[in-house]
Amino acid sequence: MLTASQLVALVQAGMVLLATLIVGGLASWSHGVSAGYGVLVALAVSSVLVWRERQSRQHPEWDQRRLLKQFIRTGVERVVLLVLLLALGFGILRLSPLPLLLGLIAAQAAWLAVALNRNEK
Repeated sequence: MLTASQLVALVQAGMVLLATLIVGGLASWSHGVSAGYGVLVALAVSSVLVWRERQSRQHPEWDQRRLLKQFIRTGVERVVLLVLLLALGFGILRLSPLPLLLGLIAAQAAWLAVALNRNEK
């Protein structure tokens, strides 16, 4: 059984190629690459959560204090990774900002889809 964060990461992984092809076909391939990169950024941030979640499950002896520290650390890691990857995309790679951010937002919508789907069950 997949956890919610694993399911989101799986959906986001599938969205990378989809976003690149759809936006690339509708607009231009440079915009498609930007949108795909935005989805990759969201996938990388979600992957950190999946990694830390798996790490926490492998240590049932961790107490609440340790888990809270892990929770805070994971949040900081995710924000730092997000900022660094966005800076890389905007600054060094010079990707188009709007398609990149739209790809990021579309990939983050996977969280909403998973949440709504879990509430129906």
